[in-house]
Amino acid sequence: MADVVNLNRWRKAKARDEKSKQAEVNRVAHGRTKAEKQAARQEEQRRQAELDGHKLED
Repeated sequence: MADVVNLNRWRKAKARDEKSKQAEVNRVAHGRTKAEKQAARQEEQRRQAELDGHKLED
């Protein structure tokens, strides 16, 4: 005889698993490392400083 399965629990567990799989895909596709974020931040600061250096007046 087969085990009795609570369909609500099974459905919710399946949804959680699908969400976690999608989250993993998103982390790979959109995630940036700490070093990448820091490099982008430093580049933006350098660009802003260069732009401020070209101002004619305050």
